[in-house]
Amino acid sequence: MAADVVDWDFASATARRLAGPGPQIPLSEARAAVADLRACAQAAVDYVATHTGLEADPAPDAVAVVDRPGWIRANATGFAAVLDPVVARLRERREDARAAGLTTAVGSRVVGAEVGLALGFLGSKVLGQYELFTAQDAPPRLLLVAPNIVHVERELEVDPHDFRLWVCLHEETHRVQFTAVPWLAPWLKGQVTGYVEAFDLDPAEFGRRARQAVGAVVGAARGLDAVGVLEQLMTPEEREVMDRLTAVMSLLEGHADVVMDGVGPAVVPSVETIRSRFSKRRTSPPAAEAFVRRLLGVDTKLKQYRDGAAFVRAVIESVGMSGFNRVWESPASLPSRTELHDPARWLARVHSSSSP
Repeated sequence: MAADVVDWDFASATARRLAGPGPQIPLSEARAAVADLRACAQAAVDYVATHTGLEADPAPDAVAVVDRPGWIRANATGFAAVLDPVVARLRERREDARAAGLTTAVGSRVVGAEVGLALGFLGSKVLGQYELFTAQDAPPRLLLVAPNIVHVERELEVDPHDFRLWVCLHEETHRVQFTAVPWLAPWLKGQVTGYVEAFDLDPAEFGRRARQAVGAVVGAARGLDAVGVLEQLMTPEEREVMDRLTAVMSLLEGHADVVMDGVGPAVVPSVETIRSRFSKRRTSPPAAEAFVRRLLGVDTKLKQYRDGAAFVRAVIESVGMSGFNRVWESPASLPSRTELHDPARWLARVHSSSSP
């Protein structure tokens, strides 16, 4: 349905050209990297389950090691599914069918180019993601973008196997969040769908906002933050109602960061070096990349990592992992945006019933 407003074929082609193929390595090394990533993803299942106390058996096809075009295809498809309700409303608002036909022919290519630029940039950066939104309710997968992982491990000059396992720990945590907590994925999808269907979007602004939304939907080069789509498409007034969902996305990202570093010392010998160099890379990008990140809203999402991780660490320090896991009991147990910045308030509210 979104094809008449966004030319998704053109968007994908533009993204593939911009992203490029990634580092050129011998076929034997590429195959070895893919095999190692699959092994790391499998190993991460038990590590994350033991550390978090959350368990979710993976389906046989739950992990997909992909290249950059594969990531672009998956995200273009998912992003189109998210935008369908908005596109339907835009179509309804067109008063002159003939004029709209001309606008669509030109506008869909323009919007496709903008979306393609965003997907292309992010497609060269994303290390992995858990698919939350898929086309026609296809089963979600954990995607690992092999060329990007190899590129970063070389750039940071870290142990390849250690880095791959470290990345898989983060991504496996996201998979567990949405599969071990049965209500979370449908609840989040329901919130997103409800707000999308309520949009009153100006067609003239669609291209600019669509580009920003693509940046937001993958968060800090991650691919998880579908709530970011809503924030970029909403007016300032409408964004106020998104505070709780923003807190949830911060919680999910922060939890994954805490778990990957918590498991790390036992199974990733060089975790301290990796975290140090990775954090420096994340916060000190080259000038050109920094500009594009601001344009796409990525820097805002990096703050969510920090805020969420600080909340998770504070709660675990106070009540342990089992106490933290009360956050997964129901939507009512999720922290508000205020509580995310003041963990003591969440502890007082959620743990008050167990207080002496």
